[in-house]
Amino acid sequence: MSKTLNDLRRKDLLRTTGLIDGKWSSATSSETFCVLNPASLDTLATLPEMNASDTAQAVTAAHKAFPSIRKTTARQRARWLRKWNDLVLENIDDLALILTLGNGKSLAEARGEVVYGALFLEWFAAEAERTHGEVVPPANPNHRIMTVKQPLGVAALLTPWNLAIAMITRKAGAALAAGCTTVWKPAGETPLSCLALAVLAHEAGLPEGSINVILALDKVAEVGQALCENGLCSPTLKKLSLELGGNSPFIVFEDTQIDHAVESLVMARFRNSGQTCVTANRVYVQKGIYDRFADAMLKRMQTLQVGPGTEEGVTIGPLTHERAVEKAIQHIEDAKRHGGKVLLGGAPLPDLKGYLIQPTLIRDMKAEMITTCEEVFAPVLGLYPFETEDEVIAMANDSDVGLGSFIMSENMSRCVRVAEALETGMVGINVGMLSACESPSGGVKESGYGREGGTQGIEDYLTVKSILLDVNH
Repeated sequence: MSKTLNDLRRKDLLRTTGLIDGKWSSATSSETFCVLNPASLDTLATLPEMNASDTAQAVTAAHKAFPSIRKTTARQRARWLRKWNDLVLENIDDLALILTLGNGKSLAEARGEVVYGALFLEWFAAEAERTHGEVVPPANPNHRIMTVKQPLGVAALLTPWNLAIAMITRKAGAALAAGCTTVWKPAGETPLSCLALAVLAHEAGLPEGSINVILALDKVAEVGQALCENGLCSPTLKKLSLELGGNSPFIVFEDTQIDHAVESLVMARFRNSGQTCVTANRVYVQKGIYDRFADAMLKRMQTLQVGPGTEEGVTIGPLTHERAVEKAIQHIEDAKRHGGKVLLGGAPLPDLKGYLIQPTLIRDMKAEMITTCEEVFAPVLGLYPFETEDEVIAMANDSDVGLGSFIMSENMSRCVRVAEALETGMVGINVGMLSACESPSGGVKESGYGREGGTQGIEDYLTVKSILLDVNH
């Protein structure tokens, strides 16, 4: 039997209001929105539709708390984050269930995301105590130059629905480790995971006002504008870190181990039902193994099980909203019009309720197809043929975004050459995943700027102050 929110061990993790200045708060208006289970289309919860006024209150609360938080020691902030990490792992089953019911991914994958999200809290707990300045040797022997790193202030954290837990902890862990206070704006489709994290953060000891949560589905633009134009942020000058999506090439050279490449591609393409920003979107396969690889991929995809994420054995859950299904069908039909051959799937699943679509494999993809320049964000996989290394590098780089990329080859010299030539912020070599808490995540071109995770992840929340001292005075 599929699980529901009634199966939560800790019912207090299910919150249905925002959080402002340590108080669970409704909207100043009477407007609400519904959070749906994408597998059944049932309503999970009704939440307040917050607006610019609520946002201003949250920013004010965070600003009020900042002078106190910034004075805390790095050791104290590290303790809070470690305790938060422990509580997240202690409540992994409840958090995974909330995540699955809101997002659609399988329970096994949701548990993996909870662990992944907790890793950022543990990582940035350590980074808090490694954040320090330096002594700079000056030209004047009577002077000394020191630098110190200080928190910026209030950080607005806007997160997507596809990784509703990990994208909060990756941002909030860094911001709070730096000594900033925060205003969270989770995606309106999947806010319940974020609210559960806020419960555990306060239980870990994080002070009132350090975390504020604004909820909105229809008024996202209004809330975003209120954050950007708030006087504490300034209408024009602000420090930004942006991850704006990608169009990841996945390059399979003919000297690769086909079975390993297939398994890596399954992970890179079908994790979260194909709904990640670094998912393999354009799969380039060298002609010498093109047919064999297509056959192997077809056999592997036929083993994928589609259904509600709460059911045993499901590997492909529903997409998170109806627009995603419509977009996927548009990509499939466009590929067919341009000569693509559908080997598997190609349509929604009419016998199942919810936003479910068959895993789809298409061969003979061409440059003029929509998928070449636009993410599918669904379990739809298209194979493009190529002949030479130079050709595939040019094809991979022919994009206005550059977030992630993947290379499959047994030739390490080639792997290094291609990795250095690809215009992306991240490259995976013979692996199907790119993200780790220890590794900086981010892109180039129109994929954005700034880095999250790694030792660089905390830097966006800090400013450097230089101090010049005359020791001969």
